[in-house]
Amino acid sequence: MEFSKRALNITPSVTLSITAMESEMKAAGKDVIGFGAGEPDMDTPQYVKEAAKRAIDEGHTKYTAAAGTPELRRAVCDRLKRKYDLEYTLKQIVISNGAKHSLFNAFQAILNPGDEVLVFAPYWVTYPELVKMAGGVPVFVQTLAENNFEPREADVRAALSDKTAAMIVNNPSNPCGCVYCKKTLDMLAGIAKERDLHVIADEIYDELVYDGREYISFPTLSEDAYERTILVNGLSKAYAMTGWRMGYTASSLKTASIMASYQSHATSNPCSITQYAGIAAMTGPQDDLASMVAEFACRRDLLVEKINAMQGVHCRKPQGAFYVMMDISSVRGKAFHGKKIENSLDFAQILLESKHVALVPGAAFGADDFARLSYATSRKNIEEGCRRIAEFLEEIK
Repeated sequence: MEFSKRALNITPSVTLSITAMESEMKAAGKDVIGFGAGEPDMDTPQYVKEAAKRAIDEGHTKYTAAAGTPELRRAVCDRLKRKYDLEYTLKQIVISNGAKHSLFNAFQAILNPGDEVLVFAPYWVTYPELVKMAGGVPVFVQTLAENNFEPREADVRAALSDKTAAMIVNNPSNPCGCVYCKKTLDMLAGIAKERDLHVIADEIYDELVYDGREYISFPTLSEDAYERTILVNGLSKAYAMTGWRMGYTASSLKTASIMASYQSHATSNPCSITQYAGIAAMTGPQDDLASMVAEFACRRDLLVEKINAMQGVHCRKPQGAFYVMMDISSVRGKAFHGKKIENSLDFAQILLESKHVALVPGAAFGADDFARLSYATSRKNIEEGCRRIAEFLEEIK
């Protein structure tokens, strides 16, 4: 028997060994502090849970329209109008089973075999695989910490070819936590217009922006940007609803129609109960969200302070999301009690084995000189975890 070459071409996560080791250690009763979480540690707001309970009690347990209920799509339209003054109709909105599913639909809708997609590195681990799953080819554009991890025009243009079909703009960024400035966004929008590219604007962290930093949603840049952008968002991060699985896209009518048709055959509608919870999340009181953002800002400040006080590593203060990229380049090539640290995976594995601290190696994001730490964990864990990392670094020779 043979298997799909496309499926076999998908790269397993380089973090699987770390995750498996962490799970085994926890199962053995060891005190492991994890900085790997890509989800808020707060609970889903109570008013959202109550809305889901009402939906069950009222019998909203049947199929809905494949692209989502009109009520939920209206709530999305209202949010985008309220927050960004963007005008979308219900038919331009497609509700899916999480933002990852929305991204999957987007690439399936726009890519043909061999089409190239610009991916700015460091990148979220799933982007290259989603592109490959749609028959496309990811083309990586390296960014630099000293440039706030924002792509430079010369580097973007150098990556273009006659096969380039799209670019991914993840803002705020996972894993970098950077928030793109208007100059960078205008540059990307200009190239997209010039080369007639699709833009996948993954803005799942748009509510998690700190210090009064200006945040600009990509389709607000111009009428052209609005037409060519597939805006991707969801409720996982802003409302601590990772397990509920609800994402959405806002795009041109043509693109939305293709994605809705594709989804109707692939999965049908997203969970009906989650859709009612989603309406409540976007239309209800936003106090929980405001409290979460304030808490994340405090945790970020604590983590950045602790990292920059350690020997051999440093980091930039991120402006959004809930991740810090810690530069470990100066310890690569050194050893911890005879164990050589050649790359970020070695760093992560030896740290977990010796000090019981789990973080994500930068190699997972195309950035082997870094390790990603999430501050979606308690201040107590941040304090103790950083103490252990500092101890680990002091023992590296």
